[in-house]
Amino acid sequence: MAPPVSAVGERGLIDRIRRRLPAPPASLVVGIGDDAAVSLPERGSLQVLTTDAMVEGVHFDRRFSSLFDVGYKSLAVNISDVAAMGATPSLALLSLMLPDATTEEDVDRLIEGFVALASPFRITIAGGNITRSPGPLIVDITLTGSVRPRRVLTRGGARPGDGLYVTGTVGAAAAGLGWLRDCAASPESTPEDPGLAECVIRYKRPEPRLRIGALLGRTRTATACMDLSDGLGDAARQLSEMSRAGAKIDADLLPVPPAAASWFATKSPDPIRAAVAGGDDYELLFTVPPRRKRALKAVVSQAKGVSVTCIGQIVKGEGAVLVRQGRAEPLPEGFAHF
Repeated sequence: MAPPVSAVGERGLIDRIRRRLPAPPASLVVGIGDDAAVSLPERGSLQVLTTDAMVEGVHFDRRFSSLFDVGYKSLAVNISDVAAMGATPSLALLSLMLPDATTEEDVDRLIEGFVALASPFRITIAGGNITRSPGPLIVDITLTGSVRPRRVLTRGGARPGDGLYVTGTVGAAAAGLGWLRDCAASPESTPEDPGLAECVIRYKRPEPRLRIGALLGRTRTATACMDLSDGLGDAARQLSEMSRAGAKIDADLLPVPPAAASWFATKSPDPIRAAVAGGDDYELLFTVPPRRKRALKAVVSQAKGVSVTCIGQIVKGEGAVLVRQGRAEPLPEGFAHF
């Protein structure tokens, strides 16, 4: 059995992590091992910063998520926030709060999952912190990136008449999590149905929409943007409030995967509301004015296979609603942290 991290100590564990990381870029002047990291800013760009923590028992369950999955997803959720701002990530600070039973091999798996996503996006770990946790495992990441002035996307730029769009699909991750909770015996458990198996992957290892987010900002195609971390209903409501406008979502236009719809149908009296309420999709919800539709087509053609669906419209007034058979109803609540 592998020894606990207490046997190697903090410094030894930091050295072990550093040996598993790619060489840092020249822009990182001072990296892992000092009191703080030092980097060269990208000339002519604004700095974008975000942070998200994943807490065992709240954001992941080790009964059906491997430590590789946890490392991967902890970075993915932060990249998704940067994507929603139309920015490009560069440096990450990684903090680990480790229970006593954590082994060196456990940390290796976490780092492997992190690097598997960091490498293709050219994200460098510049530093962080390691400490003991008397409770759950916690992975906390701060991610920095850059974006050109006047290319930043926010939640507050939508205007009446703008179309409301979403990347990918809605509800896949929630269906995948539902199957895992009901049926998974281990992190390796996989549904026999290929569509439902894809939903499980979407929950465990979400694909942040970084390229299309950057394109939407760079081309000034989108007027507002937000990622779907806590569900489409929550995102539409927040985008509506920040833009001081109303939002109408057409239930018939929602891109819910057939496997997810079938799963929800067996568990919920209202599969559409279940899909809209479900979190962890990490897709992008964004708005585009009619005059920029041609620009949106160009963005989608460059987005390397990411689908984009118009699901409604920004309107005058207040509040976000779901429209079914011509009747408006309140959007379901998303994931609540408290």
